[in-house]
Amino acid sequence: MPTCKISGKRPLSANNVSKANNKTKKTQHPNLHRKRIYVPELGRSVTLRVSSRGLRTITRNGLMEFLKKNGLKLKDVVG
Repeated sequence: MPTCKISGKRPLSANNVSKANNKTKKTQHPNLHRKRIYVPELGRSVTLRVSSRGLRTITRNGLMEFLKKNGLKLKDVVG
């Protein structure tokens, strides 16, 4: 199941509603990207599967600062 490692965004389920008001299930997936992010504290790049919102968070705060603030380790999000 596609999940953002930073923001925790997951697929949602919703109804597709026709003009005749017939409802069928559909899934809405998060906007995920596979990005290589340079971590200056480690001196190397890591590859993350991250949503657009998670990418903005990393850009604003930095990856290691975000992980430290949320009590995560790098091995928890790298994959």
